[in-house]
Amino acid sequence: MSNLISAVAWVKRGVSQQHPTKYVLDDEELERVSKLARIELEDARLELERAHQAATEMGKGLDVEDEAGNMEEDGETKEGDNEDDWEDEDDNAMDVDSGLDKKKSKLAPKAKDDLSEYNLDDYDEEETDAGGLFSNIKGLTYYKDNNDDPYITLKEDPEDDERIELEVLPTDNLLVVAKTEDEISQLEIYVYDESEENLYVHHDLMLPSFPLCLEWLDYAPVSSSSSQSQSNTPNNGFGNYIAVGTLDPEIEIWSLDTVEAMYPSTILGRPDKTKAHIPVPLGTGKKKKKKTKARQKDDSCHVDAVLGLSWNRNVRNLLASASADRTVKLWDLSRHPLGNPESGEGGGAIRSFDVHKDKVQAVQWNLQEPSVLLTGSYDRTVRTFDSRAPGTGVGAAVGSDVEALRWDPWESYGFYVSLENGMVLNYDARTLPSNLDTPSTARFTLSAHDGAASSIDVNPNIKGCIVTGGTDKLVKVWNITDEDNGKKNVSLVTSRDLGVGKIFSTQWSPDDPLTLAAAGSKAKLQIWDLGSNFGTRKVFAGKLKEAGKILKEKEAKDGHGGVIGVASDDESEDDDDD
Repeated sequence: MSNLISAVAWVKRGVSQQHPTKYVLDDEELERVSKLARIELEDARLELERAHQAATEMGKGLDVEDEAGNMEEDGETKEGDNEDDWEDEDDNAMDVDSGLDKKKSKLAPKAKDDLSEYNLDDYDEEETDAGGLFSNIKGLTYYKDNNDDPYITLKEDPEDDERIELEVLPTDNLLVVAKTEDEISQLEIYVYDESEENLYVHHDLMLPSFPLCLEWLDYAPVSSSSSQSQSNTPNNGFGNYIAVGTLDPEIEIWSLDTVEAMYPSTILGRPDKTKAHIPVPLGTGKKKKKKTKARQKDDSCHVDAVLGLSWNRNVRNLLASASADRTVKLWDLSRHPLGNPESGEGGGAIRSFDVHKDKVQAVQWNLQEPSVLLTGSYDRTVRTFDSRAPGTGVGAAVGSDVEALRWDPWESYGFYVSLENGMVLNYDARTLPSNLDTPSTARFTLSAHDGAASSIDVNPNIKGCIVTGGTDKLVKVWNITDEDNGKKNVSLVTSRDLGVGKIFSTQWSPDDPLTLAAAGSKAKLQIWDLGSNFGTRKVFAGKLKEAGKILKEKEAKDGHGGVIGVASDDESEDDDDD
């Protein structure tokens, strides 16, 4: 598996805790983890006892063998243990000593003549000056810890140093990166200081499977912890979390305010232990099949990789997921992930939608219409529907596999779709038919990239400003304006190879109008500050003024052209990446 970054997510300024907490693995946390992982403690204890017993038996066997070997060695020694068999070596030793004494007697007069001037024989009887520089050195006390030394008034506290090192200022952004390197997958959490143009890794979280998508949310999900379940919404329901979709049919939700965490805050969609990790037969085994048999669907959980996630910012306890099992599911984060036997409430997804005939690549909630979803699939269609009545939805055939999609935050009915053939389409949902056999025309079609247009994002601060990224390794920024005849005019503002390889993710900053993040096949993250480009500032000056945004004029430092990355000792890059 090659090194790459598959997804990037921004965290707004002021959301993160200034001083993150450290993960504590206590008894309560162990109980919570065991419940989430569907591990029975008694079974675990039995397995541990069996392993310990086996290890003990193996250890005893070795001890017996060792003792037997020692007995044999001792026996051989005792057989030859006879005083007559011993050879007296004292005579030889005396001969050696006598030889050495002769050599010493020859060298002694010469050595004495050489050292006589130093008066070494009377060295211990000489009187020393009691008032010398180091006269009181015997009275000095050595303290292993400077905090115990009464003469040191500025005490050192390692915890304070670590606290300062992990501090996240209110003016800092966080970026969460889904990274796989050397077959190890993890979440890397970066801190970006815009004023200093500084980007560095704050901490990381290990993942059990290859990550495919990320979604930030501020809703604190209910976990298996009894204390958290009772309070239900700690910190008034607001938090700092990241949802991760992986190749496994599960959704992990991690707290970004906890460092060194070993286990997520909660897991959605983990199937019952009777169905977990059971392979699905794909044929009779007599001959190979080109197509594998689809796994049996389950309305309560996904049975294949999770490809897309979207958090509902209006109904904050709802999370939507798109999967390779061809379904879209809704999750209620206020419900216990394993269900509540007392109330009869089951765990798992609250709704499941079968609106596509192939893998569902992307999903997103409408910001103005809280119940409306937009989905895109490998069946080369997009659909938008009300989650309360999915049968009344509309859609369009797009002619190629869907790579990414976005609602336009400036129009409740407009959305963008990027395709595998490099095209970007813009639709008006009000004009789409309910029957996909009926032709549907896009408002405009844009040939964005040579190769797949793998990512797209709409600027939340500037109307009509979008960014696209493709497998041609280019990041492009576009300006879309309305003409008098009602049509859209699209123009390319700037384009750049950021050195991250094939682009897999492009995301606008939620705070800075002209700052974006991009990552791809070289497992590198780059920040592109377009505000340092005079031409870009000039193009969007009018729109920024209309939106009430003030963009400070600034020049790129150190000739990097507004591109900020993490300093690396090895800057050599291979352009022949996959």
